[in-house]
Amino acid sequence: MLIGISPLISPSLLETLHRMGHGDEVVFADAHFPAESIGPRCIRADGLLIQPLLEAILPLFALDTFVPSPVTMMEVVPGDTADHNIEKSYQQTISRHWPETPQFEKIERFGFYKRASAAFAVVATGDTAKYANIILKKGVTPLT
Repeated sequence: MLIGISPLISPSLLETLHRMGHGDEVVFADAHFPAESIGPRCIRADGLLIQPLLEAILPLFALDTFVPSPVTMMEVVPGDTADHNIEKSYQQTISRHWPETPQFEKIERFGFYKRASAAFAVVATGDTAKYANIILKKGVTPLT
């Protein structure tokens, strides 16, 4: 355990976030997502939900301010349903830590998979909500 670091952040997740550079992306994937087969390194966070993980990492993780949107979610497939409260909870959490964050980008399912395959890492969570996947683009850490 470390002071000021949430116990939800595993040593491998903390190391991965630290190793990421400006412009690198990390995917927080729901339990339905093909996290192990998509391509980049996979960090297991079984049993954890994405929203509390976002709450834990955002005090440590700067979002990219040099792109139109540093946050991307998967678009709902036409004819399918999703709980829109998921996106709202993500927006509230992100706004609390990075209030200047623009509106989230939405991309269709297979475009999201392609983007995820180029990410620095995928964090495979135990979140069973459909369309809970989110990609964060790392920014420059502000000087304190």
